Amino acid sequence: MRALGARLAVVLRPGDLIVLSGPLGAGKTVLAQGIAAGLGVRETVTSPTYVLSRIYADGRIPLVHVDAYRLGAAAEADDLDLDADADRSVTVVEWGAGLVEGLAQDHLEVVLTRPTADESGEVRTVRLLASGPSWTARLRGLSS
Repeated sequence: MRALGARLAVVLRPGDLIVLSGPLGAGKTVLAQGIAAGLGVRETVTSPTYVLSRIYADGRIPLVHVDAYRLGAAAEADDLDLDADADRSVTVVEWGAGLVEGLAQDHLEVVLTRPTADESGEVRTVRLLASGPSWTARLRGLSS
């Protein structure tokens, strides 16, 4: 998950929104840590479950890391004022599907499955779902 996050960070731009979906233990926070590392964030990135959001400003692009698990509606997400910094930062939202897509015209949803075991160890499935032409083009570039 960290390696995938670092690879995604290469194509990130100010204003990007990434929505992380998947069950507990699927790797959402670890993916966010990889994105942060890829952006050059030196601080330790931890889950913002209890504070709802954290801002890491020391990377190539500021990172806003949000955990929407305890939010019940899009109106509660609006109360966080995430759009205040959205145009100049990368916003990564765990558990944000259905709540935060309005923050950006285009966004990327990363859907993770909980790991299963096989003979080589843990296996996760990751689906990258592009919303909008910007992410569609960038995902094509990542696969090459």
